[in-house]
Amino acid sequence: MSTTTTTSSEASATPTLRSPLVSWLAVISVMMGIFAIVTTEILPIGLLTSIGSSFTISDGMAGLMMTMPGFLAAISAPVVTVATARIDRRAMLGAFILLLALANFLAAAASSYWMILISRVMVGITIGGFWSIGAGLAGRLVPAEQVGRATSVIFSAVPLGSVLGVPLGTFIGDIAGWRTTFLVMGVFTVAVFVMLLLVVPALPAVQATRLNVLSGMFRNINTRFALVLTFLVVLAHFGTYTYVTPFLEQVTHVSSGLITVYLLIYGVAGIVGNFLGGSAVTRYPRATFAAAAAMIAFVTLLLPVLGRWDLGAVALLIVWGIAYGAVPVCSQTWFAKANPDSPEASSVVFTASFQATFSIGALTGGIVIDHTSPSTVMTLGGCAAVLMVFVAWFHHARKISFPESP
Repeated sequence: MSTTTTTSSEASATPTLRSPLVSWLAVISVMMGIFAIVTTEILPIGLLTSIGSSFTISDGMAGLMMTMPGFLAAISAPVVTVATARIDRRAMLGAFILLLALANFLAAAASSYWMILISRVMVGITIGGFWSIGAGLAGRLVPAEQVGRATSVIFSAVPLGSVLGVPLGTFIGDIAGWRTTFLVMGVFTVAVFVMLLLVVPALPAVQATRLNVLSGMFRNINTRFALVLTFLVVLAHFGTYTYVTPFLEQVTHVSSGLITVYLLIYGVAGIVGNFLGGSAVTRYPRATFAAAAAMIAFVTLLLPVLGRWDLGAVALLIVWGIAYGAVPVCSQTWFAKANPDSPEASSVVFTASFQATFSIGALTGGIVIDHTSPSTVMTLGGCAAVLMVFVAWFHHARKISFPESP
């Protein structure tokens, strides 16, 4: 199945002769851009209750801050990729990062909760556009033999956002208020924009992904399995993790200062999970993905019981961090293996499905927590993760294989 239309010579797709230092600085700048995006997207998790109290809204209503970006990202990923397919990719990365900076500054100055939600819409557009373009740029920034390592560096931004971004943002929010957190994030994003301009080379469009290519991917059985597996595990994770702060406050009775430490521990475990999952998923995509979901099910089902004590909560958060650290790379790898001849289209479908489920999970968890309790949210999330494991087993039972890479 042909997936792209060539718009310039294949030679332009390869990285030009640049010093290794500058090439890797370009990779790092893309990684820092994704780090800024991931951190901004999940920042409200640690600030949920403080922002909610500022505008006198419930935890479930505050959870819309997590829901809005995901829905917009799911829409913008295919739309932006198709609409800007012939525009220089560096220019698009810079435009999206500037939009992210503006979103952070708007949140810092918001006088009403609706302004916060508008800023989250801007975050969602940035996620869909920047991620779909940036996730597959390694091959144009470094030589072919270094692409695998460069891709790992770019994807390391996901757990780093949890390790450094969210705990640090929560810490700043505790000391100087949640508005200061968004202000600092906006300044950091501007710095990333400057770095992108300085070290990323011009990246003229080489291939244009069409809408019929994206729609055609859904006829692939492995793509359909990837969508179901991603939906269930992301629903389980974000339907619960979005409300981990209320759980720690109301069930574990952790102070606001210690919550930062707990989130930091979770994030460090996420880095470990990212590298463990990344090293295993290429050879064992099904088993690695299922193992991550099983660990999330184990944690969320046991949290209402063992999470009443500090030691139990910390131990389960470590397991949770390791498990979720592997989820994005497992999902991305499954989509890529399902469509080895369509790398950009695979990235777009991965981004759209992941972000849409991110929003559905946060929204569902918000509805549940407003009508029940944080413990009920954890239990329902665990059930979704268990169902994902059964779907992965069904893929194995049917002896479905992945196509050969070109």
